[in-house]
Amino acid sequence: MDINIQKEEFSYAYIYAVVSAAGYSCQIASRPLDIGGIDIIISGVEREDSLYPPRLEVQVKSTSTSVLSSDSIRYPLKLKNYNELRKQKTLVPKILVVVLIPDDQSEWLNQSEDELCLRRCGYWLSLRGQPETTNTDRVTVYLPRQQMFTAGAIKNIMQQIENRGIL
Repeated sequence: MDINIQKEEFSYAYIYAVVSAAGYSCQIASRPLDIGGIDIIISGVEREDSLYPPRLEVQVKSTSTSVLSSDSIRYPLKLKNYNELRKQKTLVPKILVVVLIPDDQSEWLNQSEDELCLRRCGYWLSLRGQPETTNTDRVTVYLPRQQMFTAGAIKNIMQQIENRGIL
């Protein structure tokens, strides 16, 4: 299998694990079409006091740790994806998740009878409302390192969507 496809599949597994641990469902969008830049759809159940069940669309990217700085992850996002994610008017909120994966494939995971450890982590960013750019190919986005894609972060994001419908 091509290494880029392996990285993509590994990043989906990471997101699936985090979302499941948070108590939400995760669905991989129609592949390989990449319609609207959405790779994964996260959804919850409708509660009695909510207007609708929360739903979040996710564009997933994976890369090595070389994009790390002390406070952010620098990621050169294709202009097409940037424009899809920055739209102000959207019914379903969208975020970018960048999953960092070790360069050495043998370090991607550790497994024993007690645990399955996926190495490195993901970070998320909402680009909603970001300005247009004069760039013609890519836009470097900066994902704050404190915005790790964790079960707690997903719970907060989904509650925010459920309460206000925006992110």
